[in-house]
Amino acid sequence: MTRLVRAELLKLATMRLTYGLLAVASALSALFSVLENSQAGAAGSGVPPISTADGLRTVTTVTGIALLFAAVLGSIAANGEFRHSTATLTYLATPKRARVFIAKVIASSCVGSLFGLVAGIIATGAGLAFVAMDHDHVALSAGTLVGHVAGAVVGASLLAALGVAIGSLVRSQLATVIGIFVWAILIESLIGGLYTSTRPYLPYTAATTLAGSKLGSAAFGPAHGLNGGGPLPFVADVALIAAFAAAVALIAARTAVRRDIT
Repeated sequence: MTRLVRAELLKLATMRLTYGLLAVASALSALFSVLENSQAGAAGSGVPPISTADGLRTVTTVTGIALLFAAVLGSIAANGEFRHSTATLTYLATPKRARVFIAKVIASSCVGSLFGLVAGIIATGAGLAFVAMDHDHVALSAGTLVGHVAGAVVGASLLAALGVAIGSLVRSQLATVIGIFVWAILIESLIGGLYTSTRPYLPYTAATTLAGSKLGSAAFGPAHGLNGGGPLPFVADVALIAAFAAAVALIAARTAVRRDIT
């Protein structure tokens, strides 16, 4: 298994797409973080002043987009083999496909966690920079800020694992990538907006709360900024996303993973 994981890590490390996704995720995280900081305290912005704990928390947890890109990376690690016709060689070298799947999950989770780490550092650094420019005091402790970054790392890692499961189930790379963004941006927003009690149980929303975001603050559309209720406890959030990944993986293992390679 160690050799398989190393092989999958090597694949991800030598893919230009990995660095491209990380670069785009970092750039968007920086852009959104600067925009949030610029709007903080303005009337109608919905972002409290960064001199307050709520305001600083809002601007230092803008990591949701990077978590999405971690899921995309995981899906590409799974179904990219079929797009580039390397799946045959992979399965000839390791006929037990379940072992290959597990190795992809481990490798993608490790690399995906970097997306959360980088985004967390960028968002935290931008927030602290704006605090320093405004000569305000830092309203959150160092432990809290580090905890948010660590939560982003865990959230990105779990979504990358979920991405592998989805990519194993749906072999079309384009359909998988589009589906991930549609789910997070549109479907979760609609479900969370119509049925607010379900918001803590939606996988992408749960991942963003792991990173310290308020429930709904990382959502798009009708679910954005809705009040009422709170996120699940950290351990429950982790278990929830892991359960989603396990459920999709089980379906994939019984269907798509066994399918013949064409």
